Amino acid sequence: MKPHILVIGAGIIGSAIAYRLAPHASVTVLEAATPATLASGNSFGWINASFFHNPDHHRLRVEAIAAWARLGPVADVVEWTGTLWWEETGDNFDAMATTLDNLGYPVREIAPPEFRLLEPNITAPPDRSLLFPGEASVDAAAQTTRLLAAAADHGAQLWTGTAITGFAQSDAGVIGVLTDQGPVFADHVILATGTATEALLAPLAVKLPMLRRVAVLLHTQSLPPVIRHILVRPEGELRQDAAGRLMIPAVVSHQSDDSETLVATPGHLADAALARTATLLTGHDLRWSRVTQAMRPMPADGLPAVGQVAPGLTVAVMHSGVTLAALMGELVADEVLGQGPSPWLAPYRPDRFA
Repeated sequence: MKPHILVIGAGIIGSAIAYRLAPHASVTVLEAATPATLASGNSFGWINASFFHNPDHHRLRVEAIAAWARLGPVADVVEWTGTLWWEETGDNFDAMATTLDNLGYPVREIAPPEFRLLEPNITAPPDRSLLFPGEASVDAAAQTTRLLAAAADHGAQLWTGTAITGFAQSDAGVIGVLTDQGPVFADHVILATGTATEALLAPLAVKLPMLRRVAVLLHTQSLPPVIRHILVRPEGELRQDAAGRLMIPAVVSHQSDDSETLVATPGHLADAALARTATLLTGHDLRWSRVTQAMRPMPADGLPAVGQVAPGLTVAVMHSGVTLAALMGELVADEVLGQGPSPWLAPYRPDRFA
């Protein structure tokens, strides 16, 4: 008989785990909101390993990119565009190129003539840029929907509007969850609950401190194709989605941004970000049409927190969930199904916060 596993949270991490579990277990996904309203639905959607905290973290992200490729047709909304990066100049530019090259990451310096061929609509090509050809982007909300649908094809069930209020416990450990509609029992519970994880674990005396990291993302009106790559420049990142909209984080270097609160209204931040972008693309009447705000699920040291925290209870919380989701689906599913601890996850166990 297949084990019954509850996945709490239907964002991109929870959906990837459910997808990997569904052929081998009876899976129920519980979500208090609707998937498109989660942090996953408000993500820039950059799959990369050019941003990292240390060499182990870089290797994890490289493997995560490979895991996205392993997903095959279920990840056909992933766009393998590559990234053009000129966020730094001078010695810092050289250090970035050398560090990534020493780590074995595909990287190549691009001179202005080649840049013009790669991105003909950019007004003034940088003197030097780096190409990361293996990076990609994804509509995280659409990808979440696809993963949940693929899990459902194997029998997984999704409950939305179901908030958990605690855990059902026995002498053996966690045996399910308590909800505002009654208890739901299972052989194992997985928390993929993002920023809500710290509060959910507190009654169990499990410590998982989270940072408060607010993110604002704006979308322009739909445009004809004007950008071919993810662009990372001193004034901030941007990319163009499948609908033709430019997606622009409202702060510069949004992946490493440590802002806890907004310094202005989302609308004012969007105006400023759009003004920075307009200088890059002359001849286009850019207007932003939508701005979203979300909290990034980031453990206190900025690194993923993944693993069992009590008998019958596993957590999986991290930033960037978009980059890591496909790999976390594989690793968490294997561990919960009894395949043994993954060496990939050894540096990221939640008990480091105990």
